[in-house]
Amino acid sequence: MAEETQPRWEGKLTAELKGATPDQVWPFLADFCNLHKLLPTLDTCHQVEGVLGQPGLVRYVASTTFGDDSDSSKIKWANERLLTMDPSDKCFSYEVLDNNLGFKSYVATIRVMPMNDGDGKMVGCMIEWSFVVDPVEAWGVQDMKSFFDFCLQSMAKKIESAIQETSG
Repeated sequence: MAEETQPRWEGKLTAELKGATPDQVWPFLADFCNLHKLLPTLDTCHQVEGVLGQPGLVRYVASTTFGDDSDSSKIKWANERLLTMDPSDKCFSYEVLDNNLGFKSYVATIRVMPMNDGDGKMVGCMIEWSFVVDPVEAWGVQDMKSFFDFCLQSMAKKIESAIQETSG
């Protein structure tokens, strides 16, 4: 009997950072193994194997506060592999490998782009997070998009604050 396949879920989310340039924002996102510094829902993020900044790098991310699981002692974790890193285009892509979050196939691309006003003057930048994932049990696509959007907006606020602190 053939296995029934469901269509993959796709999404694209954005966060605007007013007054910040792509060159200011990119270093925060390019640091693939320090996601926990930007995302309050993560307890840890560290290198497992590979070379920092190079495709093939694997990071481990974990949290005891992920989702709405009532058992706060259960750690939610994933190993994620960097697929591409393009500093000139300010984007990278990664995939989820082993995990206990229910992901069977997940690939995402994070990109930083300038944001211009109607006259073409740069007024900030935008972080774009796009993803393709096989349907995940216990999640709906809208729930997933809402959670990812929360994560993206949280990261953008953290980056904006850090840039404001350093630029005085």
